[in-house]
Amino acid sequence: MEKLYQYLWKHRMFGREMSVDGLRVRILSPGVLNNGAGPDFQAARLLVGDTVWAGNIEIHVKASDWFRHHHDTDPAYDNVILHVVAIDDMKVRRRDGSLIPQILVTFPEKFFHIYSSLADNINSVRCASYLKTLPDLAVTDWVETLTVERMQTKAMRIIETARQAGGDWEQACFITLARALGFGINSVPFEMTARSLPLKYIRRHGDNLLQIEALLFGQAGMLDTSIHIFDEYYQLLCREYFFLARKYGLRPLRNDIWKYARTRPQNFPHRRIAVLARALYRDFSIIGDLLAFQGDEEALRDLFRWKLEGYWLTHSDFDVETHGVAETLGAASLDLLLINFASPFIYAYSGEHGNPEKAERAFDIWHGLAPERNMFMRQWEAAGIKCRDAGQSQALLHLRREYCDKNRCLECRWGCFMLRDTVTPHSRMLGKVNGL
Repeated sequence: MEKLYQYLWKHRMFGREMSVDGLRVRILSPGVLNNGAGPDFQAARLLVGDTVWAGNIEIHVKASDWFRHHHDTDPAYDNVILHVVAIDDMKVRRRDGSLIPQILVTFPEKFFHIYSSLADNINSVRCASYLKTLPDLAVTDWVETLTVERMQTKAMRIIETARQAGGDWEQACFITLARALGFGINSVPFEMTARSLPLKYIRRHGDNLLQIEALLFGQAGMLDTSIHIFDEYYQLLCREYFFLARKYGLRPLRNDIWKYARTRPQNFPHRRIAVLARALYRDFSIIGDLLAFQGDEEALRDLFRWKLEGYWLTHSDFDVETHGVAETLGAASLDLLLINFASPFIYAYSGEHGNPEKAERAFDIWHGLAPERNMFMRQWEAAGIKCRDAGQSQALLHLRREYCDKNRCLECRWGCFMLRDTVTPHSRMLGKVNGL
């Protein structure tokens, strides 16, 4: 039932205006649904009176579920700005004792009549029953368009990052690589860490791996001298970071931004940060190597086979030994770096520097890689849409996130085909789509 209320909030079916403690509240943005650990919706924006509030939203059927789910002891919930409940059986407070604004919502009556047809498809392909009747041309044409749209979306993020860095493409490369090493679940924390740490500071210590690690772990908010007091390596990192942070005027991020749910120990962010440190060690000049791509994906993978050594060959976390862990990223991780970092960066950099031919090679990387295997791809496959390469899986991922999840059916070519069939019957050959 809680997922149903999340759905109603996400699509603003409770209305755009409401009242909290006598104040009028307008929903400027419901936020982004969080499927991992932490509050239900992140980066929401509310207009309360004349003040804009920005933060997270938590939704429960009963207000008392806040304590049943142990949110009262979890620092990740300290920045919740609104508690949305169906049953107002108690008030809730943050760890510091401050009262969290709470609003009681009611089930929209008209929603009941359409829910039965959508309830089973909230987290799947809603138009699955129709997709198998689409003509092959309608499928492939839209997927090709979405592949380009996906690449452009990723490239625009990189270009904007470079602009924010004052045109420093090396800094933009560092930030983009860090984000890619987050592999989805920790992409934002990795990006925040990289943005908080100018690359020029790292380069001043480029020949000292320990100091690079100290800068990264410290900025990530993972160093605290009061813990792991018997871990010599950890305490050494703390001392190095304390010195460097004072030298450069650095302030660390909060530690609770990192997510560990559904993450195997060998994929913990600590190891990924250690990999990033290896990438930055000695000389970070990967842009030239990326632009030299001539169609050899294996040579491109070699750029990212950074080898861990010492402490991180036997640890998944500070003070936690894990033996038998690979010293380099696995094959699947390497391919994800090619998909999410190498290809978009080549496209963005080459396009901005007037080299469209080089930019087009970015698509060769996607089309030369196997399609991704994840929950979304399995849902599309069950609906009759199969992929033959990573470019097509990226297109379908883009379709799901940017169209399906945002109810943009009127802007989707497949949606237009479906709607046209309901108002203008016509005869055409229908064929089951077995693949792209």
